Amino acid sequence: MGIFGDLFDFNGDGKLDFFEKAAEFGMFMQMVESCEQDALESAGFDADTLALMDDDKRIEALEDAGLDPDDFDF
Repeated sequence: MGIFGDLFDFNGDGKLDFFEKAAEFGMFMQMVESCEQDALESAGFDADTLALMDDDKRIEALEDAGLDPDDFDF
């Protein structure tokens, strides 16, 4: 079954079709983004502000806060 077991087996056939897999993947990505957002907020950053920053300044700010810039997608 999938990452979340049979939670996304909407039609109950024991297999995940394309739509069910897409729904499961969407939920997984939402959870990952939520974790990233929590890490940024706990360091005092706003994700929208970081996205607008120059790449070098953003990397420097994240490193100064003790975060790995490679862990975030902007």
